[in-house]
Amino acid sequence: MNHLTLLTDLYELTMMQGYFKTGNNETVIFDAFYRTNPSNGGYAICAGLEQIIEYIDRLHFSEEDISYLRGIGIFEEDFLEYLSSFRFSGDIYAIPEGTVVFPREPLIKVIAPIMEAQLVETAILNILNHQSLIATKAARVCYAADGDGVMEFGLRRAQGPDAGVYGARAAIIGGCCGTSNVLCGQMFDVPVKGTHAHSWIMSFSDEYTAFKKYAELYPSACILLVDTYDTLKSGIPNAIRVFTEMREAGIPLAFYGIRMDSGDLAYLSKMARNMLDEAGFPDAVISASNDLDEYLIENLKAQGAKITSWGVGTNLITSKDCPAFGGVYKLAAIQDENGQFIPKIKLSENTEKVTNPGNKTIYRIYEKDSRKIKADLICLADETFDTTKKLRLFDSLETWKRTTLQGGSYTMRELLVKVFEKGNCIYHSPKVMDIQKYCEEEKNTLWNETKRFTNPHEVYVDLSDQLFDMKRQILNKFS
Repeated sequence: MNHLTLLTDLYELTMMQGYFKTGNNETVIFDAFYRTNPSNGGYAICAGLEQIIEYIDRLHFSEEDISYLRGIGIFEEDFLEYLSSFRFSGDIYAIPEGTVVFPREPLIKVIAPIMEAQLVETAILNILNHQSLIATKAARVCYAADGDGVMEFGLRRAQGPDAGVYGARAAIIGGCCGTSNVLCGQMFDVPVKGTHAHSWIMSFSDEYTAFKKYAELYPSACILLVDTYDTLKSGIPNAIRVFTEMREAGIPLAFYGIRMDSGDLAYLSKMARNMLDEAGFPDAVISASNDLDEYLIENLKAQGAKITSWGVGTNLITSKDCPAFGGVYKLAAIQDENGQFIPKIKLSENTEKVTNPGNKTIYRIYEKDSRKIKADLICLADETFDTTKKLRLFDSLETWKRTTLQGGSYTMRELLVKVFEKGNCIYHSPKVMDIQKYCEEEKNTLWNETKRFTNPHEVYVDLSDQLFDMKRQILNKFS
């Protein structure tokens, strides 16, 4: 990741100068969270932490940065001098990448002098929002595919090179088995996969010759695109001819099959399966692309489509139906002269926009028998819990919705981990494929009712008694 110090909104810098000029640089707590799951879903997947770490590690103002800011004409020399030696010195807590997350819980918690905490807001949100959005979309697409391989190949439709590369990274985290993006493969050591375009077929005198030459070049990864001319009358018969010749020549058919990029995919895949099976190729892959998303894949599955591999591009890399994650970054507490954090709250006429004050952490609560998620509990950072005792949970907005978990029937896990301590990174980011494995385990803790696309079951994110009481006392002061 390049030097991104000026990847910020101007008002972050003008506020910084204001804090500097007024001598206001108390240590504060900011929470980054989101309010609504993407695509009206039941969950999201957190992603982007590795790039946030890289951003914080490299955060400094170069001479060129200072010169540019001077040229804007609104920053004074003493402030620019301060920026020239700027380094992040605070603490950061985060939920690890690949974790299933829900609205209103802090995904990132920044504890730092307010000038530092203010500056990093924009970049943190930019990175976190984008990758979490695409990882969530990929998880939904892979759920619809129901165990079939899903390949991400949306680079040419992504909104720029960075969105293509980091979006592909996030898609792998969410569950995709590979990407067509070679740069992503190089940067993050993830599988790169691909076949050929219609232009390959059209560049030869006939379809059979194009297939034959491709098979000679790539016998162990021979997926042939069969819809250039006529899928059933030309493409599939020519593919079968090439597969037959390979088998007769003693060439192992390690990974082979067809790809379709147009037409009625449900009907064509059924016909293709019959033709391939009758020719003696029951293990041939049937791959499909063409503006796929989780809804279309689910629908094709319901129609009995015989597709076993899915290539998803535009709708995945852009999260076309829900193009923004909606994460926000809000002040939660300010440290006083005695080192105590004074909780702060943002009020709104919209109930869901009223923030949760104070220094907080999150515990995930699992049913002990099923190991599925029961709820998440936002609490004060110094609270402790005894899982051998009863635990009362209630909805903080609709408080009459209550449940009590009996001691011994549940387990708890704290989600936030410390990433930076006094400006130094103390966290090691796993490899992307390891994050993907962890993400699969995370998704398995969700009930299927939460994964469904229509009216998914809501996983409750509740407040502890102490946090709820603190919030109510603060709200009463404003009434």
